[in-house]
Amino acid sequence: MKLSITHQDKYSRGELILRTLFGAIYIGVPHFFLLGIVGIWSAILSFITFWIVLFTGKFPENIFNFQIGFHNWALRAQAVLANLVDGYPAFFPKGTSDVVKLEVPRPDKVSRGLVILRLLFGAIYVGIPHGFCLFFRLIATGVLGFLAWFAILFAGTYPARWHAFNVGTYRWSTRINLYLGYFTDEYPKFSGKE
Repeated sequence: MKLSITHQDKYSRGELILRTLFGAIYIGVPHFFLLGIVGIWSAILSFITFWIVLFTGKFPENIFNFQIGFHNWALRAQAVLANLVDGYPAFFPKGTSDVVKLEVPRPDKVSRGLVILRLLFGAIYVGIPHGFCLFFRLIATGVLGFLAWFAILFAGTYPARWHAFNVGTYRWSTRINLYLGYFTDEYPKFSGKE
């Protein structure tokens, strides 16, 4: 898995203020409303995928591409609302972005045993340890995001190390989602690094 959210040399103060005041309306409402509707279809496909993978050991290519597109879309919207990038996120799973990219190679084979293990015990052996670590990391990400807002407002830049840390938080949580969603058999790292 490769998730990259490009750090810009300069960030727009105007867009920052516009997103702060009205971002929930002109970005959040349309994107998350549609993400919720498409998310219902994504959940249905996840249920179907479980059975297909359980019986065949393969993740269907069309479903895989749709689901990765759906994850990409959600990440594009989140990255803009978190001020990690400027611009307006593209809609729908087929939308693209030059600055927010999630690339996941489709596995040739998915372990059927791990599918059952993740279904029955994923919350215990993935959710608890990663959730505990991510809880504190999300607090740090929130603090850095808050401070970065002022850095963008006054200096027009998002400090590169803060940006890398916050992108790492998205990367870490995305790895967990991909593992629990049968996209990969590789246990997620306890790290936000590439």
